[in-house]
Amino acid sequence: MATDNIYNIQWFPGHMAKTRRMITESLPDVDAVIEMRDARIPLSSKNPEIEKLTASKPRVVLLNKAGLCDQSLLPRWIEKISKDGVKCIPTDCASGKGINEVYAAVKELCADKLERYSAKGMNGKRLRVMVVGIPNVGKSSLINKMAGSGKARVENRPGVTRDRQWVVTPGGIDLLDMPGVLWPKFDDKRTAENLALTGAIKDAILDTETLAVTLCNRLRKLYPALLCERYKIESPEAIENLTDLELFELIGRKRGMLVRGGEISYERTASMLIDELKAGKIGKITLDVLK
Repeated sequence: MATDNIYNIQWFPGHMAKTRRMITESLPDVDAVIEMRDARIPLSSKNPEIEKLTASKPRVVLLNKAGLCDQSLLPRWIEKISKDGVKCIPTDCASGKGINEVYAAVKELCADKLERYSAKGMNGKRLRVMVVGIPNVGKSSLINKMAGSGKARVENRPGVTRDRQWVVTPGGIDLLDMPGVLWPKFDDKRTAENLALTGAIKDAILDTETLAVTLCNRLRKLYPALLCERYKIESPEAIENLTDLELFELIGRKRGMLVRGGEISYERTASMLIDELKAGKIGKITLDVLK
């Protein structure tokens, strides 16, 4: 199992820098900005550069994939983010939950502009809104839900939307879909790990096995009961004296992830753990800690 520091990965490719330029160049063409974050990592999925780049425009923050996060923490995260002076809405693009609230929030943010349009007899003039966020957070899925079509390409891996796309919605808003963008330097290792665990960083450039052991550490501390229930472990007390690696190996045995000679397949166990986290099979989980 590799032990390379996660900081050493090459995760800021050229198209990320291109996207930052596209955001800056496109801002004069939009009335407001929708920033999308992952509700499971509402802090780690906040790109600090987006706030700086879009400071001149009204902004609404969406906590997407809200159905997968810890529901007891969601209202507290919404309150915390709203204190920064932005509207915060939980959404689930798979089900369409929260989409109508997005329309209402954008029109509320742009109320003054809509009034000016109305005074000039321009009642049909559409609002133009940029959609930004980290890779794989659901921007294209949101746009397709709002447009009622599959106009924005959707794929469950980071870095698919590469060029700017304007999409017309029936609600009087034109959406500008921007490629997912990360930032040049993570504040801490935990942020990088959270982004990797939820799919914002490509799995291919990380050591998946080390990441999965890290996930075991997070789950035993934050959601021990869910962990034990999912992997048929007797009780949280049964894993108290295990190291993170021993816990990882126990889960591999419980799932029958064995190779010839009864040894555990680290690769299969790691892939299973991370895939089940992403799919919400372990339970409703929030990896960021609310302070």
